[in-house]
Amino acid sequence: MNEQTLSMRLERVAAYVPAGARLADIGSDHGYLPVALLGRGAIAAAVAGEVALTPFHAAQRTVRESGLSQLVSVRLADGLAAIEPGDAITAITLCGLGGEKIRDILDSGKARLSGQERLILQPNGGEQPLRQWLMDNGYRILCEEVLRENRFAYEIIVAERSGPVIYSAEELYFGPLQMQRRSPAFLAKWQRMLRLKQQTLADLAQARQAVPEERVQKVTRQTQWIIELLA
Repeated sequence: MNEQTLSMRLERVAAYVPAGARLADIGSDHGYLPVALLGRGAIAAAVAGEVALTPFHAAQRTVRESGLSQLVSVRLADGLAAIEPGDAITAITLCGLGGEKIRDILDSGKARLSGQERLILQPNGGEQPLRQWLMDNGYRILCEEVLRENRFAYEIIVAERSGPVIYSAEELYFGPLQMQRRSPAFLAKWQRMLRLKQQTLADLAQARQAVPEERVQKVTRQTQWIIELLA
């Protein structure tokens, strides 16, 4: 992967960035996503935010070598602190972090969100708490997909602020649009998850130490949801 060619995962994320957007790529790593989109003429400008020095320097190098320094601001900052009012950001990408981490970044940076931005989120697990945050903060999920790359199932969640929205517990767990679409990648993910949950229940039943009843109930409930989903 380099600044011209993106991984399949990042290509799918890129597909949800609106044409002509002013993009903030938070946790930009090497800066490949904003540089690729600018190189294609797909977006107008970008901010690449990084909290760690090594990827910050890598992103600086990518931008410099691509000749796009006038259009990409690479900033060393924690989460949404990379965004300044003058950036007039219209889309934010947060990719390759745990869902809880993405939730925490959005929550602690809420003051920097205008509410006009599209959020394109690619959590590595922890999708349920992330969807809960979106619902609690008035964001409607517009698109969702599961894709498989390098033996891992990744989810992409695209949301925009719409005002009050209500999702059921199952919709927060599986994804409201995923439940309707039932793509082959989505069903395959949950078939794998069912096996893992059933193994977890078997392990809990065999555990020598007492397992909190709440945990057993939670795994049992999730297992039942998956069985019903796949039925």
